[in-house]
Amino acid sequence: MLIDGKAIAAQIKLEIAEEVKQIKAAGGKTPHLAAILVGHDGGSETYVASKVRTCEEVGFKSSLIRYEDDVTEEELLKKVVELNNDPDVDGFIVQLPLPKHISEQKVIETIDYRKDVDGFHPINVGRMSIGLPCFVSATPAGILELLKRYNIETSGKHCIVLGRSNIVGKPMASLMMQKAYPGDCTVTVCHSRTKNIKEFCLQGDIIIAALGSPEFLTADMVKEGAVVIDVGTTRVPSDKTKSGFKLTGDVKFDEVAPKCSYITPVPGGVGPMTIISLMKNTLLAGKKAIY
Repeated sequence: MLIDGKAIAAQIKLEIAEEVKQIKAAGGKTPHLAAILVGHDGGSETYVASKVRTCEEVGFKSSLIRYEDDVTEEELLKKVVELNNDPDVDGFIVQLPLPKHISEQKVIETIDYRKDVDGFHPINVGRMSIGLPCFVSATPAGILELLKRYNIETSGKHCIVLGRSNIVGKPMASLMMQKAYPGDCTVTVCHSRTKNIKEFCLQGDIIIAALGSPEFLTADMVKEGAVVIDVGTTRVPSDKTKSGFKLTGDVKFDEVAPKCSYITPVPGGVGPMTIISLMKNTLLAGKKAIY
């Protein structure tokens, strides 16, 4: 069965909009998300534009702060501190990647963790790993939401996470073994140095592919009835599209899909959930639910 991230994201968008309407009607404060964008990276421009548009659709206030590529680290950090101290801004993000001369880690650590709606601050990561209330980074939060909305059984299942990035692989592994639903899985993390990766994948009741390696997961690596979540989004040259590119996942969809009980497509699976998870975090920030 196809997991339709687009439909679920649209549904959650309506739920958030409804809640914002109620907050405003009760005289509460409109949630405010700010985004800092450095330079003119095509991908980042698209993501930020989409985030700003979604804010409008759910009734949030949004601000976009732009800098050129040559902004100094000092100036950027000064702005972060300013946003930390601005009572009107509930949550904010600094769109990554940043230019080479700026330390991403330093920027992330300067953000007040109570406004860190990307969920990248070490305090949020630490709180997540021990199961405390926190901002969970958007992609893992979106995946949990999909599993939940499709009532996919996770307790006691063997979950294989392909990839160990700080943004998807590690938090995903941590969340899938929490005493919660979705969770309670036995988790195996595989990565570029894993030997016999195919043997591990064949044991997986749930496979979360987040390697950034197009069509890595093939039919001979997946057992019948597995649940496959494809996080990959690589732009691969294609003569079939106007742009000359095609968004390709980490799963060879056409051959893997027939074996799965559930599978996410690319595009239209995990992708739409990521921005909506950021909106859910902003709503939490607006309600001061993380302290």
